[in-house]
Amino acid sequence: MRAAFATAITQLAGRDPRIMLLTADLGFGVLTEYARRFPRQYLNVGVAEQNLMGLAVGLALEGRTVFAYSIGNFPTLRCLEQLRNDACYHLANVKVVSVGAGLGYGALGMSHHATEDVSICRTLPNITVVSPGDAWEAHEATLALAAHPGPALLRLGKSAALTANLPGEQFELGKARMLRDGPDVTLVASGSILAEVLRAADGLAQRGIFCRVLSMHTVKPLDVGALVAAARETGGIITVEEHTVEGGLGGAVAEGLLELGQVPKVFHRIALREPFPSVVGSQEYLRTIYGISAGDVVETVEARLRSRRLGAHV
Repeated sequence: MRAAFATAITQLAGRDPRIMLLTADLGFGVLTEYARRFPRQYLNVGVAEQNLMGLAVGLALEGRTVFAYSIGNFPTLRCLEQLRNDACYHLANVKVVSVGAGLGYGALGMSHHATEDVSICRTLPNITVVSPGDAWEAHEATLALAAHPGPALLRLGKSAALTANLPGEQFELGKARMLRDGPDVTLVASGSILAEVLRAADGLAQRGIFCRVLSMHTVKPLDVGALVAAARETGGIITVEEHTVEGGLGGAVAEGLLELGQVPKVFHRIALREPFPSVVGSQEYLRTIYGISAGDVVETVEARLRSRRLGAHV
């Protein structure tokens, strides 16, 4: 996803001199080509994320479109006051690029895990929250956010990502993508966990359970229309996210549906449920440890559908 972002912002900078990329002393290799080609549209502020945000807002208020790039929760939670008071309050054209979303930096421990950022950022006024599920979404979301006024969070996975776009498909902020269709249950995913969800859907299909899969790349604003359709047309909704269960994608989905009086036949949130991940290791390993892997999705879907069937016969 980082490479997809770098490709997109390099394209943008070549077309628009107002594009600026700021980094907090990282991205070497990924951002090297951009920095070489556009030195006047690039600034490394050092390991000082709050200064990163202050500079980004100042440049934005002078007419620039600024992408502020840093690791995981550093440009969001560490900079929450600057993000709230400076960027969001002033409607500054600052796009926070958070790399290593979820457990992407799993081996570095909880200080580098970005597992509360969606729930916190989506409460802020005026901000758009985007968590791409594949490399194509990361590229297209970068282009779309550059043209979209106001502050935004672009939450990127760290490692290699699948590409799951369809021929001729158009990306739209706030519009979910249906990557599979089936009547039995809808799996709603946000972020790079989408790869696990697609594997789970394929595995479930082999067992005779056919899923609709929605990539909810934009968490705010949320595509409530797609969720209402899923609740009406399929046997339930299960959300999957590499994020704390409190206030993230699952919470947003539940809020959106219940406010409209739409109750799915089955509803469950697959997410991190421990206070803080206490194990270190690769992202794949941690997904298994904390119950958000493809295998866990398969088991949860089967269990929830089985409970529903048993309940119908009571």
